[in-house]
Parts: sequence; structure tokens; C-alpha cells
Amino acid sequence: MASDSSAKPRSLVPQPCQLVIFGAPGDLAWRKLLPAVYNLNVDGLLPSHFAVVGFGLPAEGSIKGDPDEYLRERAKGGISRFSRQALDESHWADFTRSLFFVAGSFNDTRAYAQLKAKLDANDIQFGIPGARVFYLAVPPSLVGMCVAKLQQAGLVTSPDETTAFTRVIVEKPIGHDLASAREIIAQVASAFDESQTYRIDHYLGKETVQNLLVLRFANSIFEPLWNGKYIDHVQITVAEEEGLVQYDADSGEMLGTRAGYYEGVGAMRDMMQNHMLQVLCVVAMEPPWSLAPDIVRDAKASVLNCLRPIDIAEIDRTVVRGQYIEGDVHGRRVPGYRKEVRDSFSSMGKPLPQESVNSTTETFVAMKLFIDNWRWSGVPFYLRTGKRLPKRSSEVAIQFKAVPQVLFNHSPEVPLEPTVLSLRVQPEEGLAMRIASKLPGPKVRIYPVQMEFNYSQSLGGPSPEAYERLLLDVMAGDATLFLRRDAVEAAWKFVMPLLDYWQRQRVRDLPEYQCGTWGPCEADRIIEADGRQWRTL
Repeated sequence: MASDSSAKPRSLVPQPCQLVIFGAPGDLAWRKLLPAVYNLNVDGLLPSHFAVVGFGLPAEGSIKGDPDEYLRERAKGGISRFSRQALDESHWADFTRSLFFVAGSFNDTRAYAQLKAKLDANDIQFGIPGARVFYLAVPPSLVGMCVAKLQQAGLVTSPDETTAFTRVIVEKPIGHDLASAREIIAQVASAFDESQTYRIDHYLGKETVQNLLVLRFANSIFEPLWNGKYIDHVQITVAEEEGLVQYDADSGEMLGTRAGYYEGVGAMRDMMQNHMLQVLCVVAMEPPWSLAPDIVRDAKASVLNCLRPIDIAEIDRTVVRGQYIEGDVHGRRVPGYRKEVRDSFSSMGKPLPQESVNSTTETFVAMKLFIDNWRWSGVPFYLRTGKRLPKRSSEVAIQFKAVPQVLFNHSPEVPLEPTVLSLRVQPEEGLAMRIASKLPGPKVRIYPVQMEFNYSQSLGGPSPEAYERLLLDVMAGDATLFLRRDAVEAAWKFVMPLLDYWQRQRVRDLPEYQCGTWGPCEADRIIEADGRQWRTL
């Protein structure tokens, strides 16, 4: 699906524009988007002519006083708590001058007229040539409405525009299944060309994920070994320490909940179908002949198209889901998922849906899959993700095949530790390689040693947040790290047989695991049946 733009060189220069955040009062803007823009401002990376306009209604209803001041105060609170760089009053004074808010409902035509008027006024004030980036930080059910209203308000320009451009960022999840994903894709396409559309997966903006390409294709030592001849298997783990509810560490009081989103969605849709399959694509893709956006995205889409469909008869042996139950986390007793769901709906003043009384939403998924192409034929990929695990950690581990059972590896009772290249995606980004080495002394004693690279220690500070890089890329018109529609559909096609199978099963209970453990024991059987083990992170 390479387009004419595939031959263009990558541009890393953000163009003058206004960033319009739909759902600006929401959690994503507070925790991630506004701190990301602030950090870009501190680093001097924003365009010289730039403004941010928030759009939406706060949860508490109408705004008292100046709408701009409402968003500025909320942004300041989010930046104080979540920014990569500490809030600096001089930088804040500069940043706040270009921060505005339009209060209105997403279905209110008059609110869009007010939004247009604010944008037009900002164009004049800041010398912006009519360019806008619309970030839809809204639930999937509202995407179609927002897109249609933008078009009706005359806020969408032709894809041929290069200075007064309009671009739209669509936040995950892209649908609940393949059919709804296609519906959302069609809704966005009714107003925006594919070249104007940026489907965001923040994992692809993380430095370690981006560094995978550099590691593979800028170092001659790795790429010749990056295939089934030398690699035994690959493990990809995304472990989350938090659960559905956030609690105060001292009082145990509920601070926030994701029940409104997560219940009925589960780990397969929330993490596996998007984040983890996208990381898999970066690990397994063929070398692209260019770094032009569509050439790179062609290579990633090819991986999804080569995924071996999981046979229905093999699902129970290759895929495991689970749900956390009450357990101890860092010395504190944490309730199980079902209780958190009940408490969350009660705290929100909403009735608990009947299907959620004894919820079968999975909070953990582990699976084994294969990529049927020449490079990866026969190499298993083991993926797992879950909530309420012992620690927050994401890792890609490449385990190389064992050396022959001669010389130093001659004893089958005490085999050498395998050579492993591990890439840490979070919380501390970096990479490590475990190799065999001789211990000092007259005897030949072999011990595994670790060669480490840590971004913050080696490069003098924490790496930029994923949203910082991704927002810059949209302003620059670089879609390399964003999902193309064919990749979205291919990922859904792969997981739909699993979701349909689980729907038909209608089980009353899932395999369980206590909070603070590494998932249900059934997940161990997937990998141990092949004579391997999950890595301890």
C-alpha cells in the first residue's frame, strides 16, 4: 500500500500549527498530552508559531470564570505531577500564553463555530497559516461524531494543502473488534485522507522500541544473526503493577478507576491486539529499503500478514487468559478484579451491568505464536501481559540458540546459560546482553555476565516521553510511527478468532492469579511444554 509519499525523505521539522485537543479536561490530556507539549516547549522543539486549544466539557459540568484559565490551571496541575521536567515558572509563563480552551459538547454545532472562531483568531495572533492538528482523545464511539462536526464546520482542508494543513490523531482503541474498527476507519476517511490520518500507539514512540531499528540495521553484528538459524525464541512481556483501581498508599482510599473503560475490554483488546503486536512487528520486520514512512509501514504490515492463524483446536494449548484475585502487593492487601469492578461502579454512582456481576474480563493474556516466513520459520514468539503483576516492566528478550554440547557445554546436567539480548522498554529504558564468561582463577568456571546500557545513565538524563516524539512527528507530517489502516485491520483479523472462541465458550470463571504474582500457572505450561521458561524481569 505504498503511496506516492513513500519516496519523500523524512522531515523532522515541526511546522507552524495549532494543536486542538478534543477531551482536554480528560485524564489523557492531563497526564500525558499537556505535559508532553510543555516538555517540547522547554526543550525549544515546538514550531516558532504554535498554540494549543483544548475542547470539551469537564466532568463536573459548566466552567465558572475564564475558560482559558480553567485549562491553564488544570494543565499546571498535570505538569507539576507528571512532567518529565520540573515545572519552571519562566517556561510556564511562556507556555501558558499559547494555551486556550473552548468549552462545548462534541455534538453541539455552535461549539464548533466557537472553536473555529478561536482558531481563526489565534492564526492572526500567532502568525499561524491556518494549519491544525486535531487530537481526538475521546472514546471510539465519539470519533465519527467529532469528525463529521469538524467537516461541517469547515475545519478540514484538502490533503494537498502543505501550509494550511489539517491532520487528525486517532487515539486507541481503534474499535472493539474488526467490524467496529472498519467502521471507525470509514468514519475518519469520510473527512480525512489517509495521508492526513495518524492512528497513535504510544508504545511506538518509546525510545527503546525506536532503537530496535537502529540496533538491527546500524550494527553489522546483529542482523546476520536475526533469524531462525541463530535465535531459539523471542519473549515479549508487558507487565503492569497497577490494577483497575488506584489506591492511596497510606489510607487505602480509592483515587481513580478505569472500570468504565476496561470492564468488557480486557487485556487482549487493551494491550495484545495493539501495543504488543506492534512491538512484535518492529522486532520481526524485514529490512526496509528506505526510512520513508510507507516503506517502513509496509515492512511492519508484512509481519502481521505472515502471522500463523491460531487453529481453534490449539487455542487452549497456546493461549491463556486469567484474572487477578485478592493478594498482597508490597505488604498491602489488594482486592481482586471483581471487587474492584463492583466498588468502581458504586463510586461512580452507576448500576453494575448484569454481565459484570461475575465478570470474566481477562486481566492477563499469554500466548505463543509463529511468523510463517523464511526469516522466522519455526521460531516461537511468546507474548504475555497482565495487571497486578509484581512490577511495572516491559521487555523484549531475544534468546539465541545454545552452543553445541562440546567443550564448555558438554554436560547436559549443567548446561550453559543461554545468550540473551534484552531490551527494556520501561520503566528504565535500555538494553542488556547476557554472555558466558570465565571466572578468574586456575579452573575453568563459566559464569553468565551482563553487559548493560541504560539511557538515563549513559546519555545524561531521562529520554523524552513517547507522546513528545509522536506529537512532533505529526507536526512534521511524518507518519512512520503511526498505524496504517491495513495494519489495524490485520491485527484485528489475527485476534478475532480468539475473541470469538471465548465469546462462544461463555465460561463462568477464568484461571486466577493472586495480585503480586506473575500470572496463572496455566501460562507457565505454554512455554514449559516446549522446554523453556518465562524470564524473571
